[in-house]
Amino acid sequence: MAEVDPPRSGFAAPPQGGAASGRAQPDPRRPLDGADEPTLRLEGLRKSYGTGTAHETEVLHGIDLSLARGEFAALIGPSGSGKSTLLNLIGLLDKPTAGKIFLTGQEAEALDDAALTRLRGDGIGFVFQFHNLLPAFTAVENVMLPLLAERGRPDDEMRVRAEDLIARVGLQPWGQHLANDLSGGQQQRVAIARALVMQPALVLADEPTGNLDTASADTIFDLMRQVCETSGTSFLIVTHDPRLAKRCDRIIELVDGQIASDRANQATHSGAVDATTDFFNKGENTHDNE
Repeated sequence: MAEVDPPRSGFAAPPQGGAASGRAQPDPRRPLDGADEPTLRLEGLRKSYGTGTAHETEVLHGIDLSLARGEFAALIGPSGSGKSTLLNLIGLLDKPTAGKIFLTGQEAEALDDAALTRLRGDGIGFVFQFHNLLPAFTAVENVMLPLLAERGRPDDEMRVRAEDLIARVGLQPWGQHLANDLSGGQQQRVAIARALVMQPALVLADEPTGNLDTASADTIFDLMRQVCETSGTSFLIVTHDPRLAKRCDRIIELVDGQIASDRANQATHSGAVDATTDFFNKGENTHDNE
């Protein structure tokens, strides 16, 4: 392995013992039931708050939804429609009151806490409106964080993987810059690289361009589209920007806790790259326009 420089801002190696156990478990990145199994499947999903009290309120009312491998979908709807609640459930950050969630064929409810944590950490990448980078860490080190959480200590392989992703999102010259030294668009690129470092089956993006100007938003959107097409990773993007939603392959509209419409978008660009091309093993050149 090529020599790599040690991190310059605080990745001291902790004691051994933080890595995942050696017990054989399903790979959250691969469908259990073959290639036809959707990346995500929801069956009759309901969510209530104040359950069992006089003030019980149901905010999601029997959601049925599936996302195929490599699908690039927008989730839209007015404020209060249940989009954030649904995203929290899909991201395995909360549990439904009723219904089932399947990720790469694995039923979330059937997993114990350790397996559920592994499924969430390995199978799902998150991109938020606010990038949530650690300001005292470099771009590369921020991308390494999910790997560090899984393995318990830094190593050369995870650093090389993070540097590779930083290069593929067009930020190689800024890899060793602290997060606070980057522009908003550059920080969001780092957040996308961090979401991809575990090679997840699904990326959930909650208003990922909400804090960016139009040019930077277009760059971030195009980057996510490229990743989707070249890796087979599925994307579900919550957005209030109709201009961006119209560029997704599919538009799912949530109103009052129910899917009001779910339609393929015929206006999306054609000539998608074969999803069998492995983004994680093939470099792609991107240019920084910020």
